[in-house]
Amino acid sequence: MAVYTEVSFARAAELLSALQLGRLTALEGCSSGIENTNYFASTDHGEYVLTVFERLNFEQLPFYLRLMKHLAQSGVIVPEPAADASGNLVQPLHGKPAAVVNRLRGACELQPGPAHCAQVGEAMARMHLAGQSFDMAQAHLRGLAWWNETVPQVLPHTTAAQSALLQSELAHQNTLAAEPAWTALPRGPIHADLFRDNVMFETTASGTARLSGFYDFYFAGVDTLLFDLAVAVNDWCVHLPDASTDPARSQAFLAAYNAVRPLTVHERRLLPDVLRAAALRFWISRLWDWHLPRQASMLQAHDPGRFESALRQRIAHPLTMEQLAL
Repeated sequence: MAVYTEVSFARAAELLSALQLGRLTALEGCSSGIENTNYFASTDHGEYVLTVFERLNFEQLPFYLRLMKHLAQSGVIVPEPAADASGNLVQPLHGKPAAVVNRLRGACELQPGPAHCAQVGEAMARMHLAGQSFDMAQAHLRGLAWWNETVPQVLPHTTAAQSALLQSELAHQNTLAAEPAWTALPRGPIHADLFRDNVMFETTASGTARLSGFYDFYFAGVDTLLFDLAVAVNDWCVHLPDASTDPARSQAFLAAYNAVRPLTVHERRLLPDVLRAAALRFWISRLWDWHLPRQASMLQAHDPGRFESALRQRIAHPLTMEQLAL
């Protein structure tokens, strides 16, 4: 989250009132993340997040917002977008599309253990199953086609070794995508960005951590479910900063997911390659944001080195289901 579009208290209050979410009492810009303008909004009815979309347009947004609404109404713990009197989830604000969702309780867990990973793995599998009945489709905008378009733009900003790795891995992923086993992978709506900072946990009365929801669905799209799983495993189940595998967390995450939605034969075989694909995707996007940034009043671009390390780790030390006795 960042602030590219300044929203006044009065304008935010008008929007919250139109959505019948109460009288605005506090408005605070969010500094984390880099894609959209986000504000935390408090009203006399509750806590909300106001998002102004900086890249997604009025035509693209209904997919994301209706997916969130579908998942929320299917029992998946995600923010539910607020509709106006006409049922619209997308609202115009300063000439850009905007939306308001309820704010999840709790906090992110940036140092997860196996128990956190098991909860996220189980919830992701339930999200994937619930998504199968969603009746809208939109391509994953940061998929293979985007990688092919973006790598030439970032290559001038890389070293010779980095350039060679980017190009060789991109060629590998293009070859993989043409294989029959890849085209047979189960597909559906995916979150595509389920990092530690997009998941909330609450502390229960007994002192244990309980997952309280997933948020930030604005990279979502239809793609292979395995890619979504790989993105999450590459964040939740590694040691930082070197991105080496944590076997206990990996086993907990994948076992919990597999218990709810058993992975197919092709998914099990292709997991090591798709973990590489997920690392490549975020290395490319972080190179892009780092070297070709947009202007924002609150902007924190992420160091691309983390996912260069992740890709090298996934190539040198492939993670298989068999290694985890799954």
